[in-house]
Amino acid sequence: MPTPPVADDRLEPSDAPSEGRPTPTGKRLALLSLGALGIVYGDLGTSPLYSLRECFHGVHSVPPNAQNVLGVLSLVFWALVVVVTIKYNVYVLSADNRGEGGVLALMTLVRGKIDGPKARKAVVAVGLFGAALLYGDGMITPAISVLSAVEGLSVATSTFTPYLVPITVAILVLLFAFQRTGTGGLGKVFGPIMLLWFGTLAVLGARWVVQAPEVLKAVNPYYAFRFFELNHGRGFLVLGAVFLVATGGEALYADLGHFGERPIQIDWFSIVAPSLLLNYFGQGALLLHDPSASWNPFYNLAPPWALFPLVGLATAATVIASQAVISGAFSLTHQAVQLGYLPRTTIIHTSQGEIGQIYVPAVNWLIAAATIGLVLGFRSSSSLAAAYGMAVTTTMVITTLLAHIVTRRIWRWPIWATIATTVSFLAVDLSFFGANAIKFRDGGWVPIVVGLLVFVQMTTWERGRCLLAEKLARDRFNVRDFISQLDADRLPRNPRTAVFMARDPEGVPSALLHNLKHNGVLHDRILLLNVQTLEAPEASKKERLEVIDLGRGFYQVSVRFGFMEAPNVPEALSGLPAFGLDLSPMKITYFLGKETLIPKGSKGMWPLRKKLFALMARNSQTASRFFHLPPNRVIELGQQLEF
Repeated sequence: MPTPPVADDRLEPSDAPSEGRPTPTGKRLALLSLGALGIVYGDLGTSPLYSLRECFHGVHSVPPNAQNVLGVLSLVFWALVVVVTIKYNVYVLSADNRGEGGVLALMTLVRGKIDGPKARKAVVAVGLFGAALLYGDGMITPAISVLSAVEGLSVATSTFTPYLVPITVAILVLLFAFQRTGTGGLGKVFGPIMLLWFGTLAVLGARWVVQAPEVLKAVNPYYAFRFFELNHGRGFLVLGAVFLVATGGEALYADLGHFGERPIQIDWFSIVAPSLLLNYFGQGALLLHDPSASWNPFYNLAPPWALFPLVGLATAATVIASQAVISGAFSLTHQAVQLGYLPRTTIIHTSQGEIGQIYVPAVNWLIAAATIGLVLGFRSSSSLAAAYGMAVTTTMVITTLLAHIVTRRIWRWPIWATIATTVSFLAVDLSFFGANAIKFRDGGWVPIVVGLLVFVQMTTWERGRCLLAEKLARDRFNVRDFISQLDADRLPRNPRTAVFMARDPEGVPSALLHNLKHNGVLHDRILLLNVQTLEAPEASKKERLEVIDLGRGFYQVSVRFGFMEAPNVPEALSGLPAFGLDLSPMKITYFLGKETLIPKGSKGMWPLRKKLFALMARNSQTASRFFHLPPNRVIELGQQLEF
């Protein structure tokens, strides 16, 4: 059989618009800043409900005398300055992955900058563990936030005390049930509600600061050092409660892609930080005046007539804070699926205009069950606070370590500046981690165990996919050799287009081999389609498609999506006319290979993990649904694979 010339012509699009994301200004900037108040600062903004209370009335509290009050306020002030202001708002927000933030985005940014496969695997493992811990945080944040708000009813009257837990559970059930409808409508009122909330925090605090202005002395770090000198080991344990004021710091970075750096920073410096500091110092002033108010200093700031409206506003604020955490878990799952660290799962886009508006049913109801279980198990926000912080502090340490790689490998800082910055932040992070480690036996193990379970799933899925790819690569036919040896001129040609999904762009898809073997026919145009996920949140129009003409009607097509995008293959293929391929959607048939995995032996992975991988693969969403292929134009050809 003569060997035909095989073309390797990379087709170029006739039109490649330039990319660019303009910096928001004017009205757009104001709207983004208002929206960021509700999403980014929900967790930080509701911390005054329980943070100072735990310092003076919690498991590891200190007496609310004048020296301790000033010492704790000094620690709170400098925690907000160092962790939230300097570390996150100034330092970490600059380490974006094409505008996207979060520990998973940061890990993908630095992974390619590491030399050596072992070091690269270590970075991936650390990043995945940090991402997995956020699921644990997503379970405990709604529980402690909503329960602490509802507990304000018992400040107003003891009548509600027996019903605090049922009321909290009812609110949480409604919150998680609402997720399926999307947050687009409520998102428009999140900002104004949180603006009212921060204004209320400021007014409540200022009312007491005016009565005891001596609390402002706590700005001096001398009082923080004096606090440790007076309280020794017990003072160090109080750091675990002080850390609660900064637990929402990771949200600043995780939500970077939704709002951008400027709106987040504007909110912090002009609204959030002043309001939080006024409220914390106001609670301190109240405790100087009346130490017995330590059992709930936040609600005791308010006059009796304002308690019920304040409980209502606090509940709304905590629901918004919980919504932000839940949406963050959805977004994290979407990223992990796209990057190949979790199996395909049902992801519903609840908005046609906003890429971040998604709903993941499986994640939603798992978090709902865990959150409600935490409320029923711990029954008070004080008990939950004793378990809160372990996961967040660990994630913050991981963020600092990954940011270190950014400063050295991407920003090219001098080694002394990199080390000085990293060591400074690690000293703070590890101090908070050590203070929170004592909480492990009091319930801190819950988010850690959840994080470990998710981490095992992520690493198992990643490793299993690598083993599967290696096996398929060993058995593959090279696509160019296949075309050169194919007697295409003697085979009947179907006057349509066939799209064969291919894991390996250089290999012949098994579905093509099966179709040729059983049907003995070739289509006029055959697209060997390889879907790739970039280590960036979105693919530019120039990156989206790459087409190589292989000759004899065969085309190698690469479609690229960012890890924040929905992989809609038919929509992406609509750009093929720019490459000279004018395809009729009604004349395209998609051929998919469906493998049934049979675990065998222990080569490459423990047998138990192989079984877990096979189970995850069996329960993953079908490729046709995940890639949004038209159901009436899909043919699946199956095979069994031992691995």
